[in-house]
Amino acid sequence: MRHSKTYNYISEYGQIILGIILASIGLKAFLLPNGFLDGGVTGMALLVRTQIDISLSILLIIFSIPFLILGYYTVSKRIVIKSIISILGLALFIHFENFGTITDDKLLISIFGGLFLGAGIGISIRNGSVLDGSEILGVYLNDKFGFSIGQVILLFNIILFSITAWVISTEVALYSILTYIVTAKVTDLTIEGFEDFIGVTIVSKKYIEIKLAIMKELGAGLTTYKGSKGFGSQGKQEDFDIIHTIINRIDIKKMHRIIDNIDENAFIVEFDVNNVKGGVLRHYLDKKKNKILPKL
Repeated sequence: MRHSKTYNYISEYGQIILGIILASIGLKAFLLPNGFLDGGVTGMALLVRTQIDISLSILLIIFSIPFLILGYYTVSKRIVIKSIISILGLALFIHFENFGTITDDKLLISIFGGLFLGAGIGISIRNGSVLDGSEILGVYLNDKFGFSIGQVILLFNIILFSITAWVISTEVALYSILTYIVTAKVTDLTIEGFEDFIGVTIVSKKYIEIKLAIMKELGAGLTTYKGSKGFGSQGKQEDFDIIHTIINRIDIKKMHRIIDNIDENAFIVEFDVNNVKGGVLRHYLDKKKNKILPKL
């Protein structure tokens, strides 16, 4: 157990260090030398850096302090402590790194700057740390006023890029928006993974046939749990199994065809799945051997 905890501890902070390195490459090798911005606190620091001759490292720390204070009252202390370490680490890396300009192509700067920065932020978040405090602001306002985190971050960045267009130029603002979009998408992919899973719940009188067809034809593991339907305590009730499975989104059309061939009136609920661990998930069934997989 002690070995496992030590391994997890080393793994977490090792990945956070990797995230810091990737983020600092995105900033120092691409965005900063070419005057491009990102969203969030990093974008604020970059914007101020274009107007005032102050080290970006110092600006990152200064602008992060209010968000870390908010985080103390919003998220766990462990996340705040790891975020403080991460932000200080990023500031030190940026201060001591000295990358040469890799490209002068503005499109490549936006794309690859956002790619490295997004990967760094995503890896850090996966390991319980925050490199950009705007997410903490979103969590705080969500708890206080019910605003969605996405809406808060979007409004924050609309204001930031509007100021950028006014203070610097519209062109820089547009390229910075592109950088932000790439950063956000890569962050999401890093956190959620590249595979796109979807959960499916199926309610049908022909649950036995559907269950067997899903396992044999689609090769997916599944879970069943008991349900009942009727007209209340005085009406007729009927017991049946509810089917629950998780598949790759690419297989959803095939699943619909399988279900429609058995019961076109089946009730189907689909929902996004960000992360799956354990159980029978990946393909699925060895059709040559005609093996039926165990339940999830």
